[in-house]
Amino acid sequence: MDVEDAAESFAALAQESRLAVLRLLRDAGPAGLPAGEIAARLGLAASTASFHLAGLERAGLLQARRQGRQIRYAPRAAALQALLGFLSQTWPGDAAAPPPPTRPTETPAMTPAFNVLFLCTHNAARSILAEALLTQLGGERFRAYSAGATPDAAPMPEVMDLLRRLGHDTAALHTKSWDVFARPGAARMDFVITLCDSLANERCPDYAEGAVTAHWPLPDPARFAGSTADRALLLGEIYGGLRRRLEIFTNLPFDGLDRLTVKTRLDRLGGTPEASASAA
Repeated sequence: MDVEDAAESFAALAQESRLAVLRLLRDAGPAGLPAGEIAARLGLAASTASFHLAGLERAGLLQARRQGRQIRYAPRAAALQALLGFLSQTWPGDAAAPPPPTRPTETPAMTPAFNVLFLCTHNAARSILAEALLTQLGGERFRAYSAGATPDAAPMPEVMDLLRRLGHDTAALHTKSWDVFARPGAARMDFVITLCDSLANERCPDYAEGAVTAHWPLPDPARFAGSTADRALLLGEIYGGLRRRLEIFTNLPFDGLDRLTVKTRLDRLGGTPEASASAA
């Protein structure tokens, strides 16, 4: 386990209810427990329990399997052991601990830059986060844009606050219809990435013709009715998941990959944590 995987796992556990879920499932053993029973035992609302279970599953710490009409959750023993092993390997004074692997710092030069468009229904949260992240990570090699099918009047205030706290320049971020990119003279897109299920099978306007497309489904913060703390946690997880995907995306060796291989890599990034890691 490298330092970034460990950080993601610890971030997923940094909440009291999630620790309680993990302890409960540890005691339940490999058979696990259904979501409803987990919620009842811990005194959580069903939607809140589902949110925390999904977060732990995305981090690779839980596995879900269907049994009849129920979905049962159980810990991923190997992932938890790897997390504990990471702590023991990096404990101060452990001379035998290997240094954590580093990501490549150089990527092939690409001219001109690639245009990347992120789409979600309202262009108020997920696509705004992706645009800000790629603007920061992509340098001169990528130009990031975002839009929506039915855009809101403005991005979610919580999203803008999060981006400002994390050092992003938010001055240029605003909501817009995807029709903007179908107008004469608009930039042609090299990549179009949808971030919500409602757009997965919807035909984009003509500007998407010729673009490499991918679907990275993420939960909609606007539809989440949890507490303020849980909403902040959800936004943080979406931000972290997008950052991880985009770090891999911006480091792909585009000069040596054909179109089909690039699309395959992008599709993998939209899957499970294991599938996303295999795209690197």
